Amino acid sequence: MSDAAQPTAAEVRAAAEAVKTALDRHLAAVERRTGEDDPAVYEAFNELAAAAEEYDELLYDRYDEVTPFEIPGTVPPYAGPVPEAISVLIRRDYTVAEPQRLLAQAQRVEAVEEDRNGAGGSADSLGTAHALDIVFGEFEADEIASRHKEFGLEEGDSTLWVTALDAPTEPGEWLEAPFEQPDEDRVICRFDASTSFEEDDGDDLDDELVPESELDDDEDLEPLNTDR
Repeated sequence: MSDAAQPTAAEVRAAAEAVKTALDRHLAAVERRTGEDDPAVYEAFNELAAAAEEYDELLYDRYDEVTPFEIPGTVPPYAGPVPEAISVLIRRDYTVAEPQRLLAQAQRVEAVEEDRNGAGGSADSLGTAHALDIVFGEFEADEIASRHKEFGLEEGDSTLWVTALDAPTEPGEWLEAPFEQPDEDRVICRFDASTSFEEDDGDDLDDELVPESELDDDEDLEPLNTDR
């Protein structure tokens, strides 16, 4: 951002005061809540989330600093009928940070499944796309998310949306077009995660990685559980 477009210190201070006010209003709404789905609490929550997000953006633009807040995506409170079924939409982005680790793990899966007895090619003979196909074909997406470092992946942004359905879908009904944008009125809740919400702590990640030079030795990697 150019210096001319930067927010002023006063604007950042005003945004901080807005967060404090929104915090007070949210606590007051929670203290007066009349039930589990009190609309006043939802409204105060959304106001607090918006104020915190505004402060975070101005703080970063002015001082190149971030807050420790993780702001869930704000959507209007769900006001539709009680859903008979739901759809959970998840997007997780990764960077292939350690290709050799990914390739080595894919080779280990192939070796177990095909019982090649050491006659197969080296990990370098696999392409990255083929290795991803093998790994994601063998392991559940949630398991990869929890063990991403073992597969040479680095987490990026992620989002999870829970949307209401009129009725359970038929098998195969939406497989040809699974990623159409859902109607905003049907979004019950959503949760976003991004490194933009928190301090960069990359040093801790590096401490847990195995050097690439060790990946060729099977004894240096714990065997993967390929039993399904």
